[in-house]
Amino acid sequence: MKYILVTGGVISGIGKGIIASSVGTILKSCGLHVTAIKIDPYINIDAGTFSPYEHGEVFVLDDGGEVDLDLGNYERFLDIRLIRDNNITTGKIYQSVINKERKGDYLGKTVQVVPHITDAIQEWVMKQATISVDEDGVEPQVCVIELGGTVGDIESMPFIEAFRQFQFKVKRENFCNIHVSLIPQPNTTGEQKTKPTQNSVRELRGLGLSPDLIVCRCTTPLETSVKEKISMFCHVEPTQVICVHDVSSIYRVPLLLEDQGVVSYLCERLNLPIEMRPRKMLTKWKEMADRSDRLLEYVSIALVGKYTKLADSYTSVIKALEHSALAINHKLEVKYIDSADLETTTLQDDPVKYHEAWQKLCSAHGVLVPGGFGARGTEGKMQAISWARKQNKPFLGVCLGMQLAVCEFARSVLGWEDANSTEFNPESKHPVVIDMPEHNPGQMGGTMRLGKRRTIFSSSTSVLRKLYGDVEYVDERHRHRFEVNPELKHHFEQKGLQFVGQDVEGERMEVIELEDHCYFVGVQYHPEFTSRPIKPSPPYFGLLLASAGKLQSYLAKGCRLSPRDTYSDNSGSSSPDMDMRDLKFLSL
Repeated sequence: MKYILVTGGVISGIGKGIIASSVGTILKSCGLHVTAIKIDPYINIDAGTFSPYEHGEVFVLDDGGEVDLDLGNYERFLDIRLIRDNNITTGKIYQSVINKERKGDYLGKTVQVVPHITDAIQEWVMKQATISVDEDGVEPQVCVIELGGTVGDIESMPFIEAFRQFQFKVKRENFCNIHVSLIPQPNTTGEQKTKPTQNSVRELRGLGLSPDLIVCRCTTPLETSVKEKISMFCHVEPTQVICVHDVSSIYRVPLLLEDQGVVSYLCERLNLPIEMRPRKMLTKWKEMADRSDRLLEYVSIALVGKYTKLADSYTSVIKALEHSALAINHKLEVKYIDSADLETTTLQDDPVKYHEAWQKLCSAHGVLVPGGFGARGTEGKMQAISWARKQNKPFLGVCLGMQLAVCEFARSVLGWEDANSTEFNPESKHPVVIDMPEHNPGQMGGTMRLGKRRTIFSSSTSVLRKLYGDVEYVDERHRHRFEVNPELKHHFEQKGLQFVGQDVEGERMEVIELEDHCYFVGVQYHPEFTSRPIKPSPPYFGLLLASAGKLQSYLAKGCRLSPRDTYSDNSGSSSPDMDMRDLKFLSL
């Protein structure tokens, strides 16, 4: 097993996740099996109880693990399926050590950070690295480990110490360290400054880790003199200083790393079993990056949510929209709208903000209402849904978005004025959305319906079923506590709001579709978590097709190019070294 540790310096949020994913991608393109682990030094057990403003969105895995959004990057880049143990937190490590201590596993010894916590970290990494993440079940050969935060933080010290010991345990030829640092370029001088990187590397080396590659994040390409200066002061060869400047699309990052000889360096440094084949690597990524840059036609989607001040709150949603836009050869424009700005209270408090929000909504080609928690902004979301329904605008509601679509329909069409979710109004006479926990309620953490669940299509004419490739069922990831009230189902269906997908027992409503509308779909699950660059998620794909005015022609052609089949049948995985003929993009 080869281990590649990715650390970060100077600032957090520097792009370690994309760098780690890109390193994994270029190694996977060489035919290696790659897995990934993300370490978060916070004390929370998992990311489940975070506000999206803390660390961005909470990503959900097949097994129901609520994890950091970087695991979403790993899954999308490498086309792998991870589990909750691929995300290590300080909380998980301390919990496992304290549980062992309570059971008497340490035989009366004093339990300390060194060696007990550091040993637990190393054991977790070694155990998790061997677990297969590909569909073929093959054990990985390379494990990319991303250490969150910044070198020098108090909370990440036990992890740095663990890897200082780890490099000797697994031997030098099986471990290397990539350090991602910032090269600021002040506007006043325009000069690229290396001092923050020098200090960051000095601190890392003082803690016992010496970087093999220094990846420099900068706005413009690194000048040769700056590269040589970093090389001289940071104890590495100039070829070990890698420049990752701002690029037009993240699909270009693996190409940047490949162009600067990262694969050949890692091959030599880690004795990787790779034949350096003459054919072009990363065909898929180059094709996607080029197509992304060439797009001329725009499609705009209004994203009506609560956490619109931070784009990371909706990372997977934005990626799913981008994947779908790329598949129909359109450039995506996302219009972020804070749902509270659409409410009448804003009209009184700040009329300019109110009218700007409505202008954004009315000028968009399609409307998306993503998931969320809490009552704030729900009335604004319902007004956006109402507008999309009445104006025949393409609409997709995800999780809470679907529940609010049902509430809005109950109020406007069925005439139940106080219709609501019991999450927001427990006293409602028409509780159209109710609490249906799978587990015993009580604690906030770990009480939701989480992870991969099956949805059975009950209608053969469903638009979404056709978009999925006319399948009988789909397996998608969930993250919610509340469900549409099954006892009221018939009232909606009489008026044209069809529940075309339910869970295996038929008790939980999973998919809604409105009759006589260009595209009005709601899904209780989160399809964005399984969207991939060349396999766009069907609900999002349908929204983009409808928004670009292409859905009917696509359906009329019998959905021959189903988004789930954009790989050739024999490609097996998304290994980025596929032949060009495997890229069956849609040319509508």
